[in-house]
Amino acid sequence: MDALSPPPYRQLSRQGQASYSGSELPRYTRRNTLVHPVAPRDPTQHVFSLSDGRARPWLVLRVASSAKSTKSLPIFYEKENINATLELHAEKGDSSIQSVMAMVRGRVITGPRSDETVTFLTIYHPIWARSVDTPRTPSPSEGASGSKLFGDCVWSFSIPLPKTVAVGKSDVQFRLPETFSERDFAASVQYDLTIHISRAKLRADSQIRTPFGYVPSSKPEPPSILRQLAYQQSMPVPGPSADPRGWETLKTCKAKGTTLQNCPADVRCSLSLAKPLCYTRGSVIPCSLTLSSSDPQALDMITASDCVNVGLRRTVGYTSAPGIEKKRVAYQESSREFGKAVWWPSASVQGDRYNRHLEGEIRLAKDLRPTSLMDHFSISYSVVLRSFNISALKSAHSEILLSEPVNIVAAYAKGPRPIAYAPPAYDPYSRENDQDY
Repeated sequence: MDALSPPPYRQLSRQGQASYSGSELPRYTRRNTLVHPVAPRDPTQHVFSLSDGRARPWLVLRVASSAKSTKSLPIFYEKENINATLELHAEKGDSSIQSVMAMVRGRVITGPRSDETVTFLTIYHPIWARSVDTPRTPSPSEGASGSKLFGDCVWSFSIPLPKTVAVGKSDVQFRLPETFSERDFAASVQYDLTIHISRAKLRADSQIRTPFGYVPSSKPEPPSILRQLAYQQSMPVPGPSADPRGWETLKTCKAKGTTLQNCPADVRCSLSLAKPLCYTRGSVIPCSLTLSSSDPQALDMITASDCVNVGLRRTVGYTSAPGIEKKRVAYQESSREFGKAVWWPSASVQGDRYNRHLEGEIRLAKDLRPTSLMDHFSISYSVVLRSFNISALKSAHSEILLSEPVNIVAAYAKGPRPIAYAPPAYDPYSRENDQDY
């Protein structure tokens, strides 16, 4: 086999990853599915209305967004404006309406109490007011020009979303987090657009409110020149020895265990991750692993089975009631695994009796929420190496041997996109736990 060719692998089933022996390498076909740009689509039009028992809606809000269909909530990406049109029908005039206002809010909600909600984003956009001295959104409708609304009134407006905000009295700027909501999880990040109709006393106000999804556009720095060339030419990614500037080699750790013959076996692990340690969801995290031991049998058992456990770990942390003195409030934290590395023997670095060299990658789900920090709420990621899961090599205890913080972002770096060399055996992380916004 050519030294520059990627190792082949066996076709994988939907139920799981096929194991392989040292004498039979898994076959694979190099794939380049991540490099093709996606053509921009026309904005999706969302319609929300109020009829209050009338034959036709008297208030209609039309919102243009980047959502895939009208069945989902509106979605806005960083640097996009909320573009909308409001239609109000006041056939015989409505003297009770005092003002029409659009409002955008972003909130972190950690519980049902009022002190468990922090509003980090509030934007007021005046549309119409009875007083002509109050700012108004221009309208081509004649019935919207006076001190009383009459007939069919239409306003088109655009609300820009800031890239960062400050919370409370702090001058610290936080990047707007992505919408976040999961079943059985108390904390969430929610955005909504509200049209509020304020009326005179003794008359009830009216409003249309719709949640929307927000997606930040943070991106990583470009990878090394050698890796960019590899992606451009659909060639294997050069490893740490060939491209030392393109890899972060972590501190060597040791896995201790006992073979079936009750002989102690120590395996030294040197894990390298592709730099920069910032990866785009929907792509991959290239990995490289060197295993060394004075016990060749232990190395054979590890490399002949699917027991090298390197994966992506997400941790969501928050303070349950940020309005109360933080010393009196418990800090909540929840961690979950979101991907496991697939491994194959290195094609560029040959092993020997006491050393094995593996190449691998962690495939990142397209719906991973990006790394974020908003005051008392955070989403963070780390790549973890756990003790080997193999019955023939009993570990002293299951543990995390190594953990390295990484960032997950939503946009790609400039230049060629990463290539996935090892196809997923199945789609392990669907949106079953996420709100489909």
